[in-house]
Amino acid sequence: MAPKLVDYLSYEPEDNGILWIRFNRPDRLNALVGTAEENGTVAKVGEYMRAGDDDPKIRVIVLTGVGRVFCAGADLRSKMPPEVTGEEFPGNRGSHEGPDAARQHFYHGFTKLHRDLSLIRKPTIAMINGPAVGSGMDMALHCDIRIGCEKTRFIGYHNAGQIIENGGSYYLPKMVGLGRALEFAYTGELDAQRAYDWGMLNHLVASDKLEETTRALCDRIIKVPPLVQWVGKRIMRAALDSTLETTMVLTSNAGGILNGSEDAKEARRAFAERRPPVFKGQ
Repeated sequence: MAPKLVDYLSYEPEDNGILWIRFNRPDRLNALVGTAEENGTVAKVGEYMRAGDDDPKIRVIVLTGVGRVFCAGADLRSKMPPEVTGEEFPGNRGSHEGPDAARQHFYHGFTKLHRDLSLIRKPTIAMINGPAVGSGMDMALHCDIRIGCEKTRFIGYHNAGQIIENGGSYYLPKMVGLGRALEFAYTGELDAQRAYDWGMLNHLVASDKLEETTRALCDRIIKVPPLVQWVGKRIMRAALDSTLETTMVLTSNAGGILNGSEDAKEARRAFAERRPPVFKGQ
């Protein structure tokens, strides 16, 4: 099912199996529209990704920005009217006032929308063409892979007087270690080279090679049986909060299931017949 499109986020599926999702507010540095509303940017990113997840022709999803910025996070200078942002999600609809109302707003609304990105079945890549700020950084961290260039920067929520929210405080210590994560939390910014050295970026290339490098990686991903990727992704993400024993049980069970899949049979046939395999995700 195709998503309902908005002009501030583009949806560009290609015949080669790549879906490009682009933040498209370059005049506002790709700042977010809304927060936890049905047409808010983060909600639409999730909707677009789920549409790609459901499309059998899509094999990999790339999130990037139009112009010189990946995503500037919350728009602190202007607020879109309700006719643009749409209705608030049920978890974000509370009539009570006070600090707990703000918690409800973030946890059941905005934060949940970010977490939804981590549940996408297919491979997701953040092609970070410029600064990734606040929520923009968190969306990049929720993706499976991050590719950056010399223009890439990670910037926290400190300009809005907030801690790192919406997943960043979970991913950063696991990616870079507690000491480095806290250094970022205390300073709020990280340049491309240091992000690569720390492990936040999988690849760091020149800006004029960014899309070429991303496409080359997508091509390599597309050549691998999709079921292997989908199941492997879920197990590895679960393993972040699990034990060796539990993870080995998951892989043992999954291995038996995958061995009987049509894609596994096709992989063996193609190898024996010395031809490229044709995978269907079955």
